[in-house]
Amino acid sequence: MGRLGRGRATLAAGAALCAVAALPGQAAAAGSPAPYAYADKAVAVDGATSSTGSTALTPGSTYKSAIARGGKLYYRLELDATESVYVSATAVPGLGSKVAYGDGIEVSLQDADGNDCDSGDARFGTSQSPRPITAWAVRTIGPDENRCKPAGTYYVVVERNSDPGSSAESWGTELRVVSEPGVTKDAPTTPPESWNSASPVPPGGERERRAGGTSFNDARALRTGVWGDRIKPGQTLFYRVPVDWGQQVSASAELGSSSEGGDEYVTSALVMSLSNPVRARVDDVDTAYDGKQKSTALEALAPVAYENRYSPIDDVAGMRFAGWYYLSVHLNPQVAGQFGKDPLDLTLRVGVKGAAKAGPAYAGSARPADEFSVSGQDEEAAASGRTAAGDEAGAGGGDGMKLVAAGGFGGGAVLLAVLGVWTLVARRRAAASSARAGAGTGASSQYGPPPAW
Repeated sequence: MGRLGRGRATLAAGAALCAVAALPGQAAAAGSPAPYAYADKAVAVDGATSSTGSTALTPGSTYKSAIARGGKLYYRLELDATESVYVSATAVPGLGSKVAYGDGIEVSLQDADGNDCDSGDARFGTSQSPRPITAWAVRTIGPDENRCKPAGTYYVVVERNSDPGSSAESWGTELRVVSEPGVTKDAPTTPPESWNSASPVPPGGERERRAGGTSFNDARALRTGVWGDRIKPGQTLFYRVPVDWGQQVSASAELGSSSEGGDEYVTSALVMSLSNPVRARVDDVDTAYDGKQKSTALEALAPVAYENRYSPIDDVAGMRFAGWYYLSVHLNPQVAGQFGKDPLDLTLRVGVKGAAKAGPAYAGSARPADEFSVSGQDEEAAASGRTAAGDEAGAGGGDGMKLVAAGGFGGGAVLLAVLGVWTLVARRRAAASSARAGAGTGASSQYGPPPAW
């Protein structure tokens, strides 16, 4: 077999081995949670230590950056006077990092005079467990807004707070900038005075397995139903649910019992958060764990409505537009010390109630408003369990599940492909050697992987 032929075979086999390494679930087999998956199209940017010379960010884009302990970084936005702009920063501490109760990240959106248009923060809280957390800020255009209305230069300021005893390494950050058009007609500005705030009844029945993603970017789609997965200590799983105008979303998370006993319980063992389409946190809940099955549920949430943004109540204001809502579920790594490192069963009960209603009439192109609507394609993605990455790639239904296949089938299939390459290479080499031997070359045959491996 010539050098070119051996190179092709080596490339084919190497690609097969890479596919094994890249399969979802392989990190689980190795005992370590998978790292946060940044957006494929995320642009790498460095934050500046001053507003002068700061990197420009563009609405509709996602960026990858990093922030050192105690850091304060600046980024720049050039905004018009017609659209609201949301900026989120997701902090991603390294797996196994040490974080304290008050550690976290703050985001401010400021005008050219250093005045805050808005600011928000996110903390690790009582779990004191390293996981992706997201803070956000908004520059709002509306009839009652007097700040930050003119077109011009604005600045995004990202700050990290860390206890002296926390890990010193930098945190990765993912920045997302989203614009929301103004409305063509006068939209309601009075927040709802009442809505059905009774505790939702979670769906029942057998659970269907859907493997969670590692970030907003590969979150697994869900619709109303009972869904299951396995979650490791230290792992954070991401899901997404389409919620249209006028609909109410609910969710509860259950952690299965452990076969290993512990002498103590772990506080804030399971943490569940709900974020809206611009990654702004709406609500989060947690539960302790003592080895017996435990559950936690989001409070009753307001139906999605444009006027919710004017409410002084955070979880009502967060339900301000239609689109993909994100559920993240985190298992505290301290669980491993009490109940072993094996994954535990996780059950999610998700409900979306109410008939979809017409949303506000957004001005200008329909494209910017796509992020704040639910399409038939979104409903199909929720039914089949596609990931956000699968949607962007134009993948068919259930692409993620075909890859995952309980973590074992896919890996076995690729290994069989590798063995097939070995066999093919060996046969071709043997045939070539026989031909050379017949021609008097005296070459001997060789079996097994090609020498290039």
